[in-house]
Amino acid sequence: MSRIVSAEIFEQTIPFADGGDGLGLIPRQRWDRFDTVLLRIATEDGQHGWGEAFSYACNGAVAAALRDMVVPLLIGQDAADPAALMLDVQRKLHLFGRYGITMFAISGADIALWDLKARSEGSSLAGLLGGRRRDTVPAYASLVRYGTPALVEHFAAQAVAEGYRSVKLHEIDMPAIEAGRRGAGDATHLTIDVNCVWSPAQARAILPDLATVNPAWLEEPIFPPEDFAGLAALGTDRRVPLASGENACTRHQFAAMIQAGAVTYPQPSVTKVGGVTEFVEVLRIAEAAGLTCMPHSPYFGPGYFATLQLLALAPGEPMLEVLYVEPEGFAGLQTPLPRSGQVTIPAGPGIGFEPDLEAFQRFTTARWAS
Repeated sequence: MSRIVSAEIFEQTIPFADGGDGLGLIPRQRWDRFDTVLLRIATEDGQHGWGEAFSYACNGAVAAALRDMVVPLLIGQDAADPAALMLDVQRKLHLFGRYGITMFAISGADIALWDLKARSEGSSLAGLLGGRRRDTVPAYASLVRYGTPALVEHFAAQAVAEGYRSVKLHEIDMPAIEAGRRGAGDATHLTIDVNCVWSPAQARAILPDLATVNPAWLEEPIFPPEDFAGLAALGTDRRVPLASGENACTRHQFAAMIQAGAVTYPQPSVTKVGGVTEFVEVLRIAEAAGLTCMPHSPYFGPGYFATLQLLALAPGEPMLEVLYVEPEGFAGLQTPLPRSGQVTIPAGPGIGFEPDLEAFQRFTTARWAS
């Protein structure tokens, strides 16, 4: 494969509606738009690849990290071995942190490199990485936080009526959580993500109440999320399985989490963990421990497509997280959306992402090219 000669960075903001008042989980007053940073890299022989870096409310910082730290380490390099190249990038950038903004930028570049490699070989990413275990994957509706029991009940019921057989709540008090169970119905797989809102003592105190709604897992119950000992201690109450990992980066943090016995369901996020290279290693580590990964994946662009490819080859019975909102558009053409709770995994070259040029024109807020 030839050398990398150019890169383009696109900052995008896609507005969405969720039926609520925009109560958000990120540091701004209202969450009603999806911020992301996309990367396109190209080689001297005309091949290209697309990636996505996690950028909720931090798109400017992530774009700067890509532009100033990551891309300069890619230009002129041979793209034949994405894993080796990106591990070298990790070594060179370790001074700036192994997690957070730096790793978000690395993740986007890693996804783009793997997309490029698979395209150049005329293979889907799943095919390149060892083959598909499945052609479709069950999706779960990941509801935003509404805070109002009536709204939670309404949208949980609406998701089930649309064919979802699994619903995730982002509620943090029992009346709203109980409303979600009522709306979803007793037969629906229900999960609860509280985004690290409780101390270990607070989480332990609420576990008996949570058990009454029979959740399939409780996600990120405590702060800080890297308190694996605290998670493991909480998990001794077997009534409520635990899940975590969207804020963990690299295979090493997942290995520590799994070794600690902290979770039943590890949750790597391809746009945060270090991209495809690290995600595949997390799948391997989890499988060796007899665990099924349930990825974090509320994306609208290449990160969504890459997650589908990784779910095509993931062991166990994984599910795809789908952010249950109505975006004004999607970055990619023919974005595969759930039908009766199932999503068809693209079989074309690479991750399957092709840009919707009209959407790029509408939603791109800043662009940079090397």
